[in-house]
Amino acid sequence: MRVTFTVNGRRHEADDVWEGESLLYVLRERMGLPGSKNACEQGECGSCTVRLDGESVCACLVAAGQVEGREVVTVEGLADLARQRGGDPSEGAVDAGLSPVQKAFVDAGAVQCGFCTPGLLVAADELIERNASPSDADIREALSGNLCRCTGYETILDAVRLAAARTGQPAGAGAPDAGPDAGTSQGGAI
Repeated sequence: MRVTFTVNGRRHEADDVWEGESLLYVLRERMGLPGSKNACEQGECGSCTVRLDGESVCACLVAAGQVEGREVVTVEGLADLARQRGGDPSEGAVDAGLSPVQKAFVDAGAVQCGFCTPGLLVAADELIERNASPSDADIREALSGNLCRCTGYETILDAVRLAAARTGQPAGAGAPDAGPDAGTSQGGAI
């Protein structure tokens, strides 16, 4: 079957898709978008998280045929999505090819081995778009489907707080100003 859908703002067609083929496989193997990671193939780890029509989903659990006519955003498309939303380059490096959430993860040191990072970035981006001032409980809930084998959870929470703070909204408990260490262990309360 042929599946036509939008990926990161561009229309794509995938030919000869078999019924059991996952969206994750199509993205990685057919479209050359390796950002979404293939780990558990059971929707348990979150490393393959993408946005499907704006909602975070595990791409390993979505049959490719289910995305016909729909819109998918992968980690590779987060900077473009931020630009479409009118992201201010001075507030998070959209001009450097990173979305504000990606920049916050770098600045907070929330990237270790990097395998979980794409899924966490997509989930955090969706959270902040939905709720520009998430509480710590909101952040934990939004990221609860994403596992980090390096156990870098505190810096990941710091990064989401920082990204939210840079939108001009306080995030979590005791969020400081939106300077470079805002919301991080080094510069703010956890």
